[in-house]
Amino acid sequence: MSHRTPRAEPPSAGPPPGSASRSDAGRDAPAHLAVGEPARLPYHALIWLAVATFSTGIDGYVLAGLLPDIARDLSVSEAVAGQLVTAFALTAALAGPLLGALTSGREQRATIMAALAAFIAGNVVSALAPTYAVALGGRIIAALGACILGAAVTGYVVHLVPERSRGRALSFVLGGWMTATALGVPVGLLLGQSSWRVPLLMVAAVGTLALIGIAARLPALRYPPTRLRERLQPLLRPRLVAGLLVSTGVLCASYTCFTYAVLILGPVHPQAGAIILIMLGYGLASMLGNAVSGRLVDRFDPVRVLTAILLVLLADAVLAGTAFSVLGAGAMAAATLAWFLLAGIGNGAHAVPQQARLAAMAPASASVVMALNASAISLGVALGGGAGGLGLALGMEAVHLPWIAATLLTATLALHLVVARWSRRPHRLPG
Repeated sequence: MSHRTPRAEPPSAGPPPGSASRSDAGRDAPAHLAVGEPARLPYHALIWLAVATFSTGIDGYVLAGLLPDIARDLSVSEAVAGQLVTAFALTAALAGPLLGALTSGREQRATIMAALAAFIAGNVVSALAPTYAVALGGRIIAALGACILGAAVTGYVVHLVPERSRGRALSFVLGGWMTATALGVPVGLLLGQSSWRVPLLMVAAVGTLALIGIAARLPALRYPPTRLRERLQPLLRPRLVAGLLVSTGVLCASYTCFTYAVLILGPVHPQAGAIILIMLGYGLASMLGNAVSGRLVDRFDPVRVLTAILLVLLADAVLAGTAFSVLGAGAMAAATLAWFLLAGIGNGAHAVPQQARLAAMAPASASVVMALNASAISLGVALGGGAGGLGLALGMEAVHLPWIAATLLTATLALHLVVARWSRRPHRLPG
């Protein structure tokens, strides 16, 4: 990792809406920067933001493999235990845009630190919770901190790092999230052997480490406040809203099964450590999908790449639903493994072309659109956990959940194709 400190380029015609002004940058810049000098961010400082995104990312995965233990300890059903994942994601989805707008006028290092502190506190509450209700409350507190943190970290990097280095900086910081995807469930299962509460305490410890690093190494940053109406203006564009719902659909289909993956995989993979290895494989498959799709988007139209990925995910879900209904126990072990790893590749691959497509829809509001996309993703996670839990509560066997995913992916693919066709027609959009 390079420790070279890039210099932010001054704007040619005044700062764009929402960016840091020179006076503010000078007022809040680190001591070694003169007032009026373009703010600079040492890349080694980004590591603490990456650790923060790792802690929030891994928090979304550590509980997925521990639902049976949580259910037994808190005296609830496994479907109800799964709603701890749903509550976190739904809170982040609904609160993210509003809280992001309300905090955008504040000094951003302080905002990041306050959000991270709330996230840590929520995890500690859940880890020590004597009842399901207290655990649920802790998940909501953690989600409120996480959703502010996500928007603030992205905005911090976008506004402080020069445009020529922005992609690498964002990739590095968000790499914490991708690493969490690979390690979240395996780490949760390993640390949760004694108690499901231990992984949550681990998440809080990692968050605390990030909080200390951010306080010590990040320069302060303030940019003009964004009014709520301005921040949510992209939502007045129907085509963009429909595009955001594609993210919701993909994640909804994914988490319909992923939230309850242990219930699907466990009966046919009872060997000690098998689920840990399979979950690690899923995370690595997601990282592979993300890397490959990034290269494909550089060579081909993002819309076509996304279409292919959605078709693969749909075929995987349909084949899984069919196979799981007719195969015997021996063949089921291989079938569940193939389905799960291919789903990991597809779910990891969809993010890059989807973000590229959304950014192209509203290039002047790219940072706002990415924040809204994060909320759309969280909403999909919440709805997916709820859909899978509802299916189980109605008596559906866990191995049949891919049929719900297939139905959701069919609707998502149709919506994606409508948005793609809509995008080819010249039209005027509000804002």
